[in-house]
Amino acid sequence: MSLFDLKGEVAVVLGGTGELGGVAAEALAAAGASVAVLGRNQPRGEARVAAITEKGGKGIFIQADALDKNSLEQALERVISELGAPTVLVNAAGGNSPEGTVTTDHPFEAIEAADWQHLFDMNLLGGVMLPCQVFGGYMRKQGKGSIINYASVSAHTPLSRVVAYSAAKAAVLNLTQFLAREWALEGVRVNSITPGFFPAEQNRSLLFNPDGSPSARTQAIWEHTAMKRFGKPEELGGVIVFLASEAASSFVTGTDIRIDGGFLSQTI
Repeated sequence: MSLFDLKGEVAVVLGGTGELGGVAAEALAAAGASVAVLGRNQPRGEARVAAITEKGGKGIFIQADALDKNSLEQALERVISELGAPTVLVNAAGGNSPEGTVTTDHPFEAIEAADWQHLFDMNLLGGVMLPCQVFGGYMRKQGKGSIINYASVSAHTPLSRVVAYSAAKAAVLNLTQFLAREWALEGVRVNSITPGFFPAEQNRSLLFNPDGSPSARTQAIWEHTAMKRFGKPEELGGVIVFLASEAASSFVTGTDIRIDGGFLSQTI
């Protein structure tokens, strides 16, 4: 079990105020890391830190905007001051919006350039690029670090409707591999994970009918998922700890690990 002991590590979880990012924060804390939860929603961030400390872990919340480099630089200074030099970065910020989604009433040709750019900013610029510049750049100077980016099944095969989100997440995979190659000799490993379908606040209304029964989209997802179910948020934790641990994954960089119940392995 010493392979997964993160005592002495300092982890930064950007987007740790969300459900799937929060799972990463709690898993890292449970493995012994000191965790900084970064996000814009203070009540959610403080609630996540409370959940960590109630279980005996160490965590702080720092309000930060992933799209504001200055905000991230200030967050880095606080992390160093209050917890120590960051050695793990989890980039879990991102999301989708109706404006970048194709529907019968909103075809691809109707997507505005500004809405397309907004989703790339959310998922690529703020989701990976700026945090990697700020925290990854610091890790390079220290000669030690593990970066874990959140991709998506839609990065591998574009899902119906979510065209801008799919394109942005595909870029996340590409940037992950680029940074892994660039920083391989500087002590910084860069990997990504591909969560499958996990019900969360932002997609629950699409997955379940008002009476709680599965929607038609859910039925389609389950039909295409080898395990015929959604993932549970806690099922992401083990992979996060594995990639964060230098002892467990010191020769792993530039890879993507799928936690999708076999979604991307399923054909007709």
